[in-house]
Parts: sequence; C-alpha cells; structure tokens
Amino acid sequence: MSMDLKISAWNDQFVNAQATDVLTFFAREFGNKICLSSSMGAEDMVLIHMLVNIDPQFRIITLDTGRLFPETLDLIQETRRQYNANLEVYFPDYHGVQKMVAEKGINLFYESIDNRKLCCHVRKVEPLKRALDGMQAWITGIRKDQTLNRFDTRMVEWDDSYGIVKINPLFRWTEKRVWEYIRENNIPYNKLHDRGFPSIGCQPCTRAVNPGEDSRAGRWWWEDQGPKECGLHT
Repeated sequence: MSMDLKISAWNDQFVNAQATDVLTFFAREFGNKICLSSSMGAEDMVLIHMLVNIDPQFRIITLDTGRLFPETLDLIQETRRQYNANLEVYFPDYHGVQKMVAEKGINLFYESIDNRKLCCHVRKVEPLKRALDGMQAWITGIRKDQTLNRFDTRMVEWDDSYGIVKINPLFRWTEKRVWEYIRENNIPYNKLHDRGFPSIGCQPCTRAVNPGEDSRAGRWWWEDQGPKECGLHT
C-alpha cells in the first residue's frame, strides 16, 4: 500500500479516536523510528505526559535555540526530573550561528522577514532536520484552531519538508481542553503561560499578549504581514 493510501486509511481509522489510542497505535507501528518533537508548550506537555505512560523510554526531542526564556529551560529540567523522560536537547550548529551573526548581526530578525526566517532556519529548522534523521514519523502538538495556517491540519499527514509521517493527536483539541487536562493531571508547564504568554518561542521574538488579542499575536509582533510561523511546520 502506498503511503498516501496508508495516511488516508489512518485518518479514517482514527477519526473519532482518543489521543492516547492514537499515540499507542503509532508507537507500536513505528517502534524506534518515531519521536515527539516538543517546544515545551502546553500541548507538548500533554503529549509528554501521555507518552511516558505508554512507553517511559519514548524518544522526545526539543530544541535549545540559544535564545530561549529561562522559564523554558527550567521546564526542560523539571520535565526530565518529574518524568525521568528520554528527553534529547538539540542545538543549532555553531558555525551556522556564527556566520549568520557575523553577516547580519545578533538581532537580525527585527530588520526584515527574510532575516527572521533565516534565524529560524539556522536555530530551529536545521537542528530539527538533524534530530529527525532516520525517523519515519514524528508527533507534534499542533491544533487546528491555533492559527489560520493550521486550520486544515489532519490527524495524520505527510510532511514533504522532512520526508516523514507527521502525527497530530491533539489537532481537534481546544485550548480550554488542553488546560483542563494539564490541571487534572498536575502536568508541569511553562510559568510564562500564567503571565500572558499563550505561545512561547525565543525570548527576543515573543511578548505577552493583551486582552482580546490573538494567541499568536505575541510571536514576531513587529511583523505586520505573512503567517506567524518559524518554518518547522509549513
């Protein structure tokens, strides 16, 4: 069966499935060729909690861009300690960072969208490609209602950028449901969420949102056009 047909069949099979059932199935389906890519956001913390209860050694990867909030780094450490999780931290290639900074400056991202996308590529996309090397599938915390760009998300997709199956078990969850699950299960989360940061990326590129603003308004807030994405999910 072709991969397109498999993906279509999986989406039919899991159309009404619980996230834990989806995770259990694909953990068995792909064995050691599947991982969770986590930004340590609220959705990802839900998935980490579920996955370590399915398989305590499930592979979890996260990216340290070199510009993260201290609160995000604290959460990485707390997650490792609380769950004894198989959490791997990937860093950008320092040659690429040095070259970029030498040519464009340390805060190049404020100057143009192209510069911002270059910084995201060097600090996020390239490390993720290394982390996913050899994997056949990756799990994400993407939800349909996070952005207009993600509205067409399906449970299972083919990601051309990485040549890999992409699984989004929480794609139909609401933000309210995410936070109910976190509180019901005493799941650790980034303390910036309590200070008006619904979406958290690198420190220079993220601000708290004001009442009534979109949840992604705090990401690259100085840009007034184009989708608010870093390139990990295209």
